[in-house]
Amino acid sequence: MKNILIVFTGGTFSMMIDPKTGGAVPKFSGDELVSKIPEARKLADITCYDFGKYPGPHITPMLMFELSQVIKRKISENNFDGVIVTHGTDTLEETAYLLDLTLESDIPIVITGSMKNSSEPNWDGPINLLDSIQVCLNDNSKNLGVLVCLNGEINAASEVTKIFSDELGTFQSLDFGALGFVQNNRVFYNRLPRCLETLETESINTKVDLITVYAGMNDKFFKFSADSGAEGIVVEALGVGNVPPPAFEGIKYAAEKRIPIVLVSRCPAGETDYVYSYPGAGVHLHNLGVMFTDFLNGQKARIKLMLALGKTKDRNNLKEIFERTSSIRS
Repeated sequence: MKNILIVFTGGTFSMMIDPKTGGAVPKFSGDELVSKIPEARKLADITCYDFGKYPGPHITPMLMFELSQVIKRKISENNFDGVIVTHGTDTLEETAYLLDLTLESDIPIVITGSMKNSSEPNWDGPINLLDSIQVCLNDNSKNLGVLVCLNGEINAASEVTKIFSDELGTFQSLDFGALGFVQNNRVFYNRLPRCLETLETESINTKVDLITVYAGMNDKFFKFSADSGAEGIVVEALGVGNVPPPAFEGIKYAAEKRIPIVLVSRCPAGETDYVYSYPGAGVHLHNLGVMFTDFLNGQKARIKLMLALGKTKDRNNLKEIFERTSSIRS
């Protein structure tokens, strides 16, 4: 049988109802969880590693980066055929994307979790784990970057996002659709990820703010960010990349302080572009040096900017990192 490493980080997957509070809390270790899913060891030779028992909201970018380093070390020290990470769904897409940008490996790396805890009769953790093992066992899963597998669907870490607060089918790739699916223990792929890239860096700069633009917004949040030590700002702009004129003045204020600024759309799908030139529109933002990036949401762009700033502070290099479009791992 193939050797699979399962890294347990906590999340709803590891939770059960606490009788004192009546709410779900992290409870089980990796070995305890695998013992609840005996079919798993019939599929592969499994090694469990407990990274922690973190609820999704407790995961920080520093923990994500540490997780990446742990996985990189485990892969280099052992002959694993695949890696599975169980994770809380609230921040799963951010961790998955950070791993996608920092891990370059031929073997499948799959992130999974569950929307229901182990005390609920419809706990989806077991089937999600078993499906993820099937993905790791499938040779077509190699060289696809980090994958996310829940609810029978396989998505690229760079494309997927959580769109429902409590539905089993919460993880979807709104722009391009799923890469494939798992059905009756068989793995099917329909396409390749749109873009694969890695950012080799020994550090991560977490001083990056994420600011969402809204109707009637002024400059105060951008000025506060610039004056309170932010070393990068991600702007979730309106439409394809536009902001109210007073907000533009705040972005200009931050840009004049030489703070790298990345712009995405607050729309859940679609790309950004600088096609309008009225006051506050994309043409003027781009002329300020704001970097437009396509098909990334705000939380993913923030992860990428933190890693990029850990690699370089050169403005031209940052611009190349964010404004390139590539279909190969670079």
